[in-house]
Amino acid sequence: MTRLRADSTDPAHPDLHANGGAVVTPGTRFGVPLPGGTSVSHVRVYDTVGPDGLAGGSPHLHTVCTEAYLVIAGEGMVQTLSGAGYAETPLVAGTIAWFSPGTVHRLVNLDGRLELYVLMSNAGLPEAGDLVLAFTPDVLTDEARYRAAADLPADGRTTDGPPDAATARRDLAVTGFHHWRSAVTDRGPGGLGALYDAAVALVQDRAASWESLLRGDPAADARASDDQVAALRDDPSAAAAQLAESGIRSHSLLPDTRRMGCCGTLGTVVH
Repeated sequence: MTRLRADSTDPAHPDLHANGGAVVTPGTRFGVPLPGGTSVSHVRVYDTVGPDGLAGGSPHLHTVCTEAYLVIAGEGMVQTLSGAGYAETPLVAGTIAWFSPGTVHRLVNLDGRLELYVLMSNAGLPEAGDLVLAFTPDVLTDEARYRAAADLPADGRTTDGPPDAATARRDLAVTGFHHWRSAVTDRGPGGLGALYDAAVALVQDRAASWESLLRGDPAADARASDDQVAALRDDPSAAAAQLAESGIRSHSLLPDTRRMGCCGTLGTVVH
């Protein structure tokens, strides 16, 4: 199988890279990482109906990152395929749901108003391309077909342009999701083996470049906590000096123009 280029970017976030393709994380941009070295975005889940009659997003998985939903409006569910099999988790305002890498997830918008914040581990890494859409095997194992299906044209990447390309991508991924769901029904979680093999092959060449991202915000946040705990224990004056360097940061997640993401339209991504 041909792998994607090492410099390929996440098809769900084609325009989130700066400085020649490098992802700018919150720690780099604002001087302080988000808690735990995470990233955050605002999502309005697609309300258009897919090929199975359900409205919602494009089923996909992450190969490294844990993801969490904090639901703020509307009613829906997330359908998942994982090592635990198939599941449906209700989503209403006030729900938090999270899942580990390898979980194929599909947001379903039951009332047309589903809206949530998404938290991702390893700030910057999801945007660097750890996402794989859950297409059927014939698409996943062919680089040219995968790119043609996953990449959005320049005029289809934001809400200022037509939604047709994002809708077609979603519909193809929903078809793939039902293929993999049937595989799980027939063979249990082992039915996802071919999907996982294809996902690993698609991102393998990128992995070396991700190590620097893991050494960025996630490691920096943990290291700062370790240093402060040590200072509190051994050097109170240094601990107090560190507290004196405190401050607040803020940023809007609600721009006028939104991006066409996998699950829905994306507000500003603080990644």
